[in-house]
Amino acid sequence: MSKLSMKEQSGCRKLLKLLPLDDLFALKDTVTNRLIAVESTEEAIEAIITYSQDAEELLKRKKVHRDVIFKYLANEGVAMLPNSDKHQLVWRTIEFWSSGEISKREKIAVLTDEVGDGLSDLPALGKQFCQWFYCLLNSQNPSQGHPAQDWGPQHFWEDVRLRLLLCSGEQRVDEFNGAELVSKRLHALAGEERLLFCPNLEGYGLKCISSAHGLVIVAIAGTIHRDNACLGIFEQVFGLIRSPMDNNRWKIKYVYIKVEAQGAITDRQLPLITYDSKELLRLCE
Repeated sequence: MSKLSMKEQSGCRKLLKLLPLDDLFALKDTVTNRLIAVESTEEAIEAIITYSQDAEELLKRKKVHRDVIFKYLANEGVAMLPNSDKHQLVWRTIEFWSSGEISKREKIAVLTDEVGDGLSDLPALGKQFCQWFYCLLNSQNPSQGHPAQDWGPQHFWEDVRLRLLLCSGEQRVDEFNGAELVSKRLHALAGEERLLFCPNLEGYGLKCISSAHGLVIVAIAGTIHRDNACLGIFEQVFGLIRSPMDNNRWKIKYVYIKVEAQGAITDRQLPLITYDSKELLRLCE
């Protein structure tokens, strides 16, 4: 029987699926001292989990590369600096597994089934939304190695508006209107361009406000990656309104994305929201 907790086992399964097959089977041989024969990746993963002494020992193995841990944390919505070393990533992963954070499935349930006006705790609502959205968007990236979740226009209002601003020496602005077009353009960021969004859900990386008319604005900053490269930072602003025709669920009315390419980034640490409340309201007008 594994010495890892249930949460550690679940996390290790997700992380180990990100390993190249050669590294996965080599890790199985090391952990089991070549005494366990397996015939599939699933059996290899279970053998590794069963015969590992603890989660920290497993994460510190040479075959569990720094970039794999970073990608796993990004998939889970845990923001880390792109230059974090393996020791820092291992420590943050252990902390994440030891925390009382609820699972993504539970977070999605909270987001979609929340009762009341949903405005009593805006930061919690904003954090739940971002964890749900980026988990959903990142799952469309084929390089992540796990099934894509249910993306589509059903998450947007029919008249949703998307504004995409790219800063890379010069500025380029693209605009899209309507649930189908907006859904397809956002999907292409992960599905075709293979971008991975790593939001900063702590401190000044997340800001939430509401208007007098029931509009909730969620602003989030983070880093953008492709494979092992950090391409830049982003600020994304969502305008959310409940849909009385769809079980009173929150749906996306406005989306604004500003991307700064790596060469245009000034000296910052974790990405931060640079817009004040008035500017955020103007972006969703």
